[in-house]
Amino acid sequence: MFPPRPEWEAGPGTRTGGIVRFRRVEGHRRVAPPKCAAVSFIPMTTPDPLAELDILVRSRYGIILLDTADATEADTILRGVSTRQSLALWVWSRHAGLKRIGGDGALAKDTQLPLAALQHLTLTGAEGLYVFPVLEPWLEDAGVASALHEAGAMLGQRRGAVVRVGDAVKLPASVARDSATVPIASPSPDQYRDLVRRVVRDLQPKMELSPEDTATLLQELRGLTREEARRILTRVILDDGLLGPHDIPKVSAAKRHSVLQESLLEYYPAEESLADVAGLEKLKQWLASRQAVVNDPARAATFHLPFPRGILLLGVPGCGKSLTAKAVAKAWGLPLVRLDASRLYNKYVGETERNLHRAFRAAERVSPTVLWIDEIEKAFSIDGAGDDGGLSLRLLGSFLSWLQERKESVFVVATANEIQRIPPELLRKGRFDEVFFVDLPRAHEREAIFALQLSRRAQQPERFDLDALGSATEGWSGAEIEQAVVGALYACLSASAPLTDASLLQEVGRTQPLSVTMQERITELRRWAHGRTVPAS
Repeated sequence: MFPPRPEWEAGPGTRTGGIVRFRRVEGHRRVAPPKCAAVSFIPMTTPDPLAELDILVRSRYGIILLDTADATEADTILRGVSTRQSLALWVWSRHAGLKRIGGDGALAKDTQLPLAALQHLTLTGAEGLYVFPVLEPWLEDAGVASALHEAGAMLGQRRGAVVRVGDAVKLPASVARDSATVPIASPSPDQYRDLVRRVVRDLQPKMELSPEDTATLLQELRGLTREEARRILTRVILDDGLLGPHDIPKVSAAKRHSVLQESLLEYYPAEESLADVAGLEKLKQWLASRQAVVNDPARAATFHLPFPRGILLLGVPGCGKSLTAKAVAKAWGLPLVRLDASRLYNKYVGETERNLHRAFRAAERVSPTVLWIDEIEKAFSIDGAGDDGGLSLRLLGSFLSWLQERKESVFVVATANEIQRIPPELLRKGRFDEVFFVDLPRAHEREAIFALQLSRRAQQPERFDLDALGSATEGWSGAEIEQAVVGALYACLSASAPLTDASLLQEVGRTQPLSVTMQERITELRRWAHGRTVPAS
């Protein structure tokens, strides 16, 4: 078997299938192919996943990955190839083992375990498409990985393939080199439009959508699988028998729930605004200068301006980095999703990397969006990388590649407190648009923080001596000021007394700020940031 590579072009013959001879291009010379170069033609770009899978099976690839989260679409493609090539279609499940789809629905006896199912393929030598919806938990076993390799090799000599369906699937290196991948892209705008027409035709709702509303609805559907989009549209129509502009927010909310529920990303309602962030004037100016690109992407495209990539916020804990991430989403009118690094890790080989890819893909599917990665040094630190089998380095590499290569409108706001744990590769230009340093608030910023915290708690800031409070909290972070206000209110409520400057100053006197307890660490952080980052204030 000779799998054609990009440096080979088709010689004379049909380009629609069948046997075609290839010749290698070297400069302007045509070099005769090896004797085994009579193979099924594999187009260099095949937009139709059904046709691509069909060609790969004919080309004797014994292990094929269908890279998709859309099980319904994968089933349609597999049934299509099964019919085209008159191949039996078998699907494995843990409770039933191998079961034939269609026909007599036969079961292969004693194949409930993956090892037994794969050995059954090799021993019987039966041609067909054998679909495994899940294999990862068992691939840690060298025997299962070896059985998968042998089953793929057997089918590659006959007709058929072991097909693994899933999102961001990873195979052991010993198996992956002999496999091929068929990516299944999200539906195109025209396909979403056709889907809406079919649902409307079937349900006959009262239509109240203008052309502009329809365009917005199609934009909200972007990133959903066909089945997800069909279910969501059906649900909002059946709710009141209408399809109008009032349904678009419902579609958006249902989309977030559908995409994020199994992605390890958390959705955060955008409640805080930039007005709730005291100080950080330079950071706010930078964000304001990018807002036009976010709100009017068509106009930005005329100037070939890309969607902003993201910012890295370094600085002292409690100084507003996380608050800023939330405020950006509200200021730009985008959904905010958060990646919790602690949920990435899984004991099974390859599952941690897969979780990361699923999180990235989910963020892209709900784009445009703001992706908040809090304390990024905990997610992608390479401390002790030699003790985890290279997992930390693989995660970092995957993250860097995604930061550099992503095409969707995902604005990343990453925060970090421990600069010494951040890999230097993350700080290179091109990963983020800018790296900002968030320092302890200055006097006028502390006064503004006191005013904000008092206003939030039904107090009138003008009743208080903000100058005195700002002076008394030199070296305090915003979070420490907030806790001082909260603590003073607790004490006053307990004593049935009003909140006063004296009670606030008394609470301030009880607290030792972080700038005192961790003075050396903060001094070193400031020294490192000088000249390497942009001051946020």
